[in-house]
Order: sequence, then structure tokens, then C-alpha cells
Amino acid sequence: MGLLTIGAFAKASRLSPKALRLYDELGLLNPARVDPVTGYRLYAPDQLDQARLVAWLRRLGMPLARIQHVCTLEAAGAAQEIRAFWAQVEADTAARRNLATFLIDHLSWKDPTMSPTAKPLGIRYAALSDTGLVRESNQDTAYAGPRVLAVADGYGSGGATASAAAVDVLKRLETDSVPAGDLFNVLEDAVEEAGRAVRGVPPTGSSSGEGPRAQAGTTLTAMLWTGTQLALVHIGDSRVYLLRAGELFQITHDHTLVQSMVDEGRISPEEALSHPQRSLLTRALGQGADETPDMRLHDAQHGDRYLLCSDGLSTVVPGADILRVLAGTREPDEAVRALVALANGIGGPDNVGCVVADVAELQQ
Repeated sequence: MGLLTIGAFAKASRLSPKALRLYDELGLLNPARVDPVTGYRLYAPDQLDQARLVAWLRRLGMPLARIQHVCTLEAAGAAQEIRAFWAQVEADTAARRNLATFLIDHLSWKDPTMSPTAKPLGIRYAALSDTGLVRESNQDTAYAGPRVLAVADGYGSGGATASAAAVDVLKRLETDSVPAGDLFNVLEDAVEEAGRAVRGVPPTGSSSGEGPRAQAGTTLTAMLWTGTQLALVHIGDSRVYLLRAGELFQITHDHTLVQSMVDEGRISPEEALSHPQRSLLTRALGQGADETPDMRLHDAQHGDRYLLCSDGLSTVVPGADILRVLAGTREPDEAVRALVALANGIGGPDNVGCVVADVAELQQ
């Protein structure tokens, strides 16, 4: 079979002539020959497989630059790259779904009409932060109050100041009035203000024999009690767990390079535990960082127990032991002390910050 005109090739590949001209200009799919007299583009039949692959990838919504990379790979590598792209699409869709759910719940929320026999709910809470047994200083900040629960894990030369600055901004929501209709905007404004506060933390310079210290930054994971719900704001790899009816659920998603590799199927969850880049964040508060928060609402139930913690607990203490402590302790302050003791009992390699909050009926 001879060369195909651009019209015939477009029909066979299900790509428009306009798209083929664009892909030629970008170097993505060059014609086999360009007629020197007419300037017509002519394509070889064996280019159809690549053209059809390009068409399929465009239907997936893959950017052209990434398609160009895929087309340079062998079949196995191309399949892996497509798998990774689609995992990212699903993760982005899940994030938008969570935001949509937050907005729907937020806009649909109304003050509940309590029956004469119903009891209002409140939270009982405790917070504890500890340096651990290896680090010289504590860069974790943990806070618990009547309305605000927060954990921040600082990094860089001013990490302790950065985590404290971020939590201090959230503390203001303890006294600020937050109308139900403004909840989303208030939380978004608080995160933006916390980011500005963290970016304003100056680096403390460098020590002898070292280059410049890392710019200060922090994770931030916080919950705001509304009276019937807990609004979650999450950036980084600190976590929130929910103990409900004897089962422990992780209700945050780590914003780390390793977690994204797990999501994309590049490594297994077991491999992630010992990966050398397991602490590399993809989102945080700090200079040059992606500060986009995950936000959602959780309906509270009597008997719920929430744990907010830094990775100094979650990456050191096995989940089964966290469950055992949360289920086996009565008071929040007893639980936070036991959790910190567990981490230190395993060597205390990192700072530990944790908050435990119980949803309970208020005594009238």
C-alpha cells in the first residue's frame, strides 16, 4: 500500500486533518513525506497504530506533552505510564468529589430542630506533643479546644515556628463567630492566612559546614466543631483517624510523593513503608509549596473518637496498636499519653503530636 493523503489518513486514524497538522507542528506525529510542490502531507500505513494511540489518549484527556512521552516508550512502559496517568485522574476526581460533597453538605446544612428528648452533642478533648527520643527539638504543634482541633508538623530551620504559626491562626476560630452559611469561606480564609503566616517565618541561616537551611514549612490538619459536624481541613501527611463502633478508619489522604506512587500503582503500600522518599511532601504550607487543602464535613455521632496525629505516630506505631489504645482508654488525656508512650517505646525516632477528641452528649 502506498502513502495515504492526510484526508485518507485522518479517516483511518479517527483524527481530524486539523489535529494531524497540529501534531505535525508539535513533532508528535510527523508525516512520512511532504509533497515538495503541493505541500500536502502524506502518511505511511504503518503510522496508523501510533495515530490511533494518540487519538485514544486524547479521548482520555491526556495532555499532548505526556502523549509525546508515551509514544516514545515500549509497550510495557507505555502501559505503565497510562496506568499512572489514569490513577492521577481518579485521584483528582476523588478530590473534586470530596469538595463537591463538602459544598453540598455545607449549603444544605440547617440548624437541627432538636426533639425534647434529644441531647445536644459536644466534644471532650486532649492534646499532647513530644520531642521523641532522637530529635533535638520539637517541631510538632498539637492543640485542642472547645471548637478547634489541630496538628501541624513543621520542617526546615524554622519548622517549630512555622507549625505554631499555622495553628495559632486556626485557634482564632475558637472565638470568631462562624455562621453556618460562611463555613466554607471561613475555613478557606483561615488556610490562606495560615499559609501567609508560615511564609513569613524567616529561615534561621546555616550552621558551620552546611549550606542554607531549608525554608520553613509545615503540614496542617485541623477540625472545626460546628455543634453537629466536624469540618476537616487537611494539607500534608499528618492524619485523622475515626474510631466508630470498634473500627478504625483513616479519613485523610497523605499528600506525599510515595502515596502518589502507591495511588498510581508504581509501588505497593508495603514498599511505601520503607521507601527512602516516604517523607517527601507534595502539599504543605510554605514558600513554593502547593497549599491546596482537602476539605470535607463529617457528621458526628455520640461515641465517635477522633485522632489527629503527625507522622511521628502514624509511621512508627502499627495501626493495630493505635486501635488498641483508642479503644482501650476511657479519657482523651489518657489516650494521648499512651500513644506518645507507644511511639517512644518503639524508639521515638521523630517528634510526636496528637489530639484525641470524643463526641459525647452534653449534660443538661
